[in-house]
Amino acid sequence: MTPTATAEATTPATPPTTPAPTGGAGSVPGLGGLPYVPSPRELPTGDARQLTRVFFERLRSLEEGTRAHQYVRNTLIEMNISLVHFAARPFRDRPGGPENEDVVQVGIIGLIKAIDRYDPDRNTQFATLAMPYITGEIKRHFRDTTWSVRVPRRLQELRVELAKATEALTSASEHAPTPAELAAHLALTEDEVRQGLVAANGYSTQSLDAPQQTTGSAQAPAAGPAARSLAETLGDTDPALEAVEDRHALAPLLADLDERSTRLLQLRFGEELTQAEIGAELGLSQMQVSRLLSRTLGTLRAELLHD
Repeated sequence: MTPTATAEATTPATPPTTPAPTGGAGSVPGLGGLPYVPSPRELPTGDARQLTRVFFERLRSLEEGTRAHQYVRNTLIEMNISLVHFAARPFRDRPGGPENEDVVQVGIIGLIKAIDRYDPDRNTQFATLAMPYITGEIKRHFRDTTWSVRVPRRLQELRVELAKATEALTSASEHAPTPAELAAHLALTEDEVRQGLVAANGYSTQSLDAPQQTTGSAQAPAAGPAARSLAETLGDTDPALEAVEDRHALAPLLADLDERSTRLLQLRFGEELTQAEIGAELGLSQMQVSRLLSRTLGTLRAELLHD
């Protein structure tokens, strides 16, 4: 073997480098020597962790607002977007919560805050700082947007504590805890517990037009009347109730009328006959019927108002 061949055999092969295309790191002033990442979101976890450290070291030396600073910061966001998807997983498809894409967008806000506050000199993994920021932003979004009725933050947090305490006490005593038991368990007053229980009703609401579930079975029968909405089961003010007091006060006055006046009122308002028909029934003219009705009604009105 010749010396040239021996040298070629002992020299380690260097991995091929990805050339920086136009618009990448190589085209941004001040980024010489920084690895070019063509697809930051597709990096394996180990590679993303190592490159994150490298990019943070470069980010601290760049002036904020420059093209180089913007490129490095955006690449850090793209490389660590998997942290957002991991943190958002428990919150997806939560009843009454936002759509999956909304959860991810909110989590990215927390990721950006973590990037702006991370200090590489502390020798901590970036994920250790980022996860609390991401989950905190998602929880804040749920707290501020998923409640049907806006209640103070203190009561929102108390609802969670009450739910946990109720579950624990129910498992221990095999019955639903009373407000006094919840207060003793949480070291609160009964008034605070009752206030939290009332506020918890504002988390979700139901439309008045929504069909009501049948209590007898979880499934509606195949044939039969359709389920009524809640609005159809709520009572309303009966207009006839307004006339009850008037009728009660008018009853003794009607009893004091003579037989002809009583008959006249019965034909007019009971059988709803016209004055001409009443006159034919009683043997009177229409003019006489009109005068008798006016005099009788005037007398009743005066006595009713006087009483």
